Amino acid sequence: MKFKTLLFFALVIILTPLKSYSITLSSLEAGNFNIEKDLLLVNYDCKTDVDDLHSVAAFITLMSDPAFKKVNYHAVAGTYGIQEGLYVPPNDLFRLAFGENWTDAHENLESAVARVKVLAKKTLASQGDIWIADAGQSDFTAALVKELQADLPELNISQRIHVVQHSDWNEEVTAPENLEFVKKNTTYHKIPDGNAVGNGTPGFRTPDYTNWKDKITDPKLVAIWQLAINLGNKYNGKDGRYNNEAIAAGGLDFSDLSEVCWILGLGDIKDTAHFFTLYSN
Repeated sequence: MKFKTLLFFALVIILTPLKSYSITLSSLEAGNFNIEKDLLLVNYDCKTDVDDLHSVAAFITLMSDPAFKKVNYHAVAGTYGIQEGLYVPPNDLFRLAFGENWTDAHENLESAVARVKVLAKKTLASQGDIWIADAGQSDFTAALVKELQADLPELNISQRIHVVQHSDWNEEVTAPENLEFVKKNTTYHKIPDGNAVGNGTPGFRTPDYTNWKDKITDPKLVAIWQLAINLGNKYNGKDGRYNNEAIAAGGLDFSDLSEVCWILGLGDIKDTAHFFTLYSN
């Protein structure tokens, strides 16, 4: 009986399609971002949790480190799904953090998809891959991939676009048809949640961390962090928006950065304090 059971499981493993098996294992592996050729898209839903604001500040802090100054990235705001609640207006922060290197999907979804598609096609034409950190839902990503498929029917999009998601809730409030489409038409990586520590990815939700000013000395980064925190305090829990308890307690939550860390192979970062120790300036 034991032999038959072992034989059954061996056959299951052998017969399991290689693609689905590799995607199942992907959460245990690091991303393989090519800093010379690839494009990193960071998509922020900004609805209704204010953690995206802190995540923007943490992301630009990481990108300011000499090791990552060559990363080709683009930010998108307003990439929300079907969740209820009010938007958290991030435009002042995005302008300060990214200059012109961001797109507003909240203002005009079709225009935003068209603009990002141009960037993506340029990277693909240069033999680079697209890595998408969905710091929110995957509805915008679905629209982008559909456009790329229409324009580049000869290209195997599923092998060239990598989508990284860390949150069960983000998946739950992505339109079901869009989530299914993205999972089937890209290399989709579901990684452990960045809100927790010790699960295989960095944990960046820390209610009691307040001494970021002791670590960040660059005047522009200080201004970005201060604006992110001020906007977070202004909108957190207001008018029915989600009340982020870590931020309400005076701490930080940039849990969405866990996806970027995975893409760049920075899984050794433990938590918020460790992040600021490594990337203070």
